[in-house]
Amino acid sequence: MSDEHRPDEQPDPTRDDQAPEPSYDESPAPEEPTQPLAGWSASTPVEPEPEPEPRAAPPAPSVQPDGQAYGMLAGPPPQREQAAPTVPFAPQPATPPGQQPVYFGPGPGPYPQQPYGPRASVRPTRKLPLWVWPAVAALALVVGLLGGLAGGALQDQLASRPGTVDNGLEGVRTQTAAPLDADNGSVPAVAQALLPSTVQIVAEFDGEAAGATGSGFVLDREGHVVTNNHVVASAAEDEGPIVVIDHKGERHEATVVGRSSVYDLAVLDVDGAESLEPAALGASQVLHVGDSVIAFGAPLGLSQTVTSGIVSALNRPVTTSGDSGDDSSYINAVQTDAAINPGNSGGPLVNLAGEVVGVNSAIATTGGATNESGNIGVGFAIPIEQVRTTVDQILRTGKAEYPVIGAQVRTGGEADASGATITEVMPDTPAERAGLKKDDVITAVGDQPVNDGIALIVAIRTHLPGEIVEMSVVRGGEEQVVQIELDGKVG
Repeated sequence: MSDEHRPDEQPDPTRDDQAPEPSYDESPAPEEPTQPLAGWSASTPVEPEPEPEPRAAPPAPSVQPDGQAYGMLAGPPPQREQAAPTVPFAPQPATPPGQQPVYFGPGPGPYPQQPYGPRASVRPTRKLPLWVWPAVAALALVVGLLGGLAGGALQDQLASRPGTVDNGLEGVRTQTAAPLDADNGSVPAVAQALLPSTVQIVAEFDGEAAGATGSGFVLDREGHVVTNNHVVASAAEDEGPIVVIDHKGERHEATVVGRSSVYDLAVLDVDGAESLEPAALGASQVLHVGDSVIAFGAPLGLSQTVTSGIVSALNRPVTTSGDSGDDSSYINAVQTDAAINPGNSGGPLVNLAGEVVGVNSAIATTGGATNESGNIGVGFAIPIEQVRTTVDQILRTGKAEYPVIGAQVRTGGEADASGATITEVMPDTPAERAGLKKDDVITAVGDQPVNDGIALIVAIRTHLPGEIVEMSVVRGGEEQVVQIELDGKVG
């Protein structure tokens, strides 16, 4: 029990031990009442006290540890030596005669001090420390921010498809440096550098779990793999299983991020492929006919197969299907005599610096369907420039767009043709707005000559939707140049 002074307690004027200090009044102290005030009740019977002898200097008011003044109890307070104050406010000096007593508390005070009475037993409510409110405000702010971030992340996750990346190729970690010097001239060195980046793909086809087999290469350290659309198209439509087998023989489940039947490309998101080494992307535009190239893949299901050859031709217009619809895959291809067979589809075509310059996609045959014939030394790869464009679109949105003009052209029976003949112009299309008409013959797109309908489609698809291109058109024996703003279509 301490005799310390506390700012929220008020002195009892009925006690002589709480009289003013004698420095202001030298008269004897008044006698102390021996009974509680009217309306108070003691917890135990109270015995009358004998009149105390006058004291020269009564001590300061005493307070119990629970904050109650002794004047409200049934007996006199025990006398203790005064202890050092433990409250954060210094004891106040006695009030001179004629002045109203005041107390100082945590509020803006000072406030008049009221005498004890029946209402004085209710102590003033202590205010919270001043630091509490900033702490509460900061906590609320942090909780709000975390809630907002969590909500935004959930919304982004729900809005975006798995495997997509907002920034496309710029948002993934690709291999930027060629693994070898361009003049190393060593096919074994290229094979050692690229085999860890090449994978085999086994996918469902027409309900058969492993009915389709192909190849692919690791694009980045986020686990994306590039392959041909025709390798995974059936599995993607039926939501069938797709398995990727890496160079160590380990199997990984994969899902389709997006695909383009027009460009015959697809991007897979592969579980556990983050540790695989990405392949470096090069350029096909710097290739020359006769340059050495190496093809990687799993022909006929034989994984980790390497074949070599040369560039046989550049900018070769080919199609991977016999259809003439918009979904046909037309390629401005790199032609090679490196052995390519069914199962090589989707694998990389690589230069001597170990950079991918194309994606193996098709082979020419002497008859029958492509999947029934083997290599005859005429294979075709999608140029890496087109791969970059399409893969970037798929990573961003899960889809790919290709440019169109809104006109149909003849794609067969043009052995001696000197251009692409328009057979129909659809209304409200770029072709109609440019003034093209039926039977017009398009002979060039920009500075690229056009010999037939397939060449026109390939030339248009090397551009992007929204670009403005010039076309040379022959009508009635007269040539004119028209400008067309290309429209876009998903496919």
